[in-house]
Amino acid sequence: MRRVVITGIGALTPIGNNIKEYLDGLQKGVSGAGPITHFDTTNFKTQFACEVKNFVPEDFVDKKEVRRLDNFAIYAMVAADEAIAHAGLDPEKLDLDRVGVVISSGIGGLATLEKEVEEFITGSGTPRYNPFLIPKMIIDIASGHVSMKYGFRGINYAIVSACASSSHALMNAFDNVRIGRNDVIICGGTEATVTKVAVGGFGAMKALSTRNDDPATASRPFDLDREGFVLGEGAGVLVVEELEHAKRRGANILCEMVGAGATADAYHITAPHPEGLGAANVMKAALADANMKADEIDYINVHGTSTPLGDVAEVKAIQQVFGDSIFKLNVSSTKSMTGHLLGAAGAIEAIAGVLAIQHQFIPPTINHFTDDPALDPRINLTFNEAQQRNVRAVLSNTFGFGGHNGSVILKKFEE
Repeated sequence: MRRVVITGIGALTPIGNNIKEYLDGLQKGVSGAGPITHFDTTNFKTQFACEVKNFVPEDFVDKKEVRRLDNFAIYAMVAADEAIAHAGLDPEKLDLDRVGVVISSGIGGLATLEKEVEEFITGSGTPRYNPFLIPKMIIDIASGHVSMKYGFRGINYAIVSACASSSHALMNAFDNVRIGRNDVIICGGTEATVTKVAVGGFGAMKALSTRNDDPATASRPFDLDREGFVLGEGAGVLVVEELEHAKRRGANILCEMVGAGATADAYHITAPHPEGLGAANVMKAALADANMKADEIDYINVHGTSTPLGDVAEVKAIQQVFGDSIFKLNVSSTKSMTGHLLGAAGAIEAIAGVLAIQHQFIPPTINHFTDDPALDPRINLTFNEAQQRNVRAVLSNTFGFGGHNGSVILKKFEE
């Protein structure tokens, strides 16, 4: 099969509105959490999130178009624009029939649906819905808008698997390029769910942190006092390209994608398998796909959401797969900084992996205060400060409600 490389990246995150700012936030260990500004949280148990900051949609999209788009689609378009520019892709010099778009989301246009339903309930009861309600809300529309803007006529859809959505999108793009179906795929994830329904719904499940007095330290993966995740929003997009195609056009190759895996826990709608069975299997599958041994991985960007059950289960899974090699690599959760971007998590975390390879550093797991005795202290969880090291290969994990697991492996490019 054909070799596949990453030639461009774009990010809109709670710790930076572009790749340069995102890299800076990762290196400095910045928290993106703060009081929610999108709506009045007075009656909510959780009153904070990791929002995108200082973002004006009209700076990127025509004002008329802004009214026709949910923020999740706008976020995707902004990140895609950056990734395409970063890759140096010129639509006039491409076979547009062989350029695809796969941009996923876990939930899609929830804010739009919430607004329309509220207006119907509080209004006259006459169903005067916005004619753009459905096209603003549906998850596949982000991919559609990017393809229409650039004229990309290759594969075009969204993959939905909750918080694993964009990892599976990346895996799908990888597969389609390496078997020759497309030469380039614009791939990633987007989410804009800091809304009343999402915060209320996740809060009712007791999935969210309620540390309202100190939002900046609320996302604390692997800490003894972790008590829930912090909701995030934003988008990440990668340009996935066949190696020879990239070389012919003189592209700057950021890294190579060498393996991916997907499994199911088949256990519970929200809780992970307590022994990390599905998580272990997906990492094994990704390693096998890459034809790599566990001791060849230098850094694992974990799912690590800051939940009592999930963090321990994931570490158990890593121990099963990596054995004593776990003590030689770095592990970290960038969700400690960005919060949990749900369907966009896999994309922005894969981008963190690309940046780790490019800049030879490990992003930290911030907000560590108290060791959890359930975790082996010999494991380097990269607490509180970034660490410099030789990074040749990165494995990135994401797991979704419903037991969906995804892992991707990125490697330093060598001829």
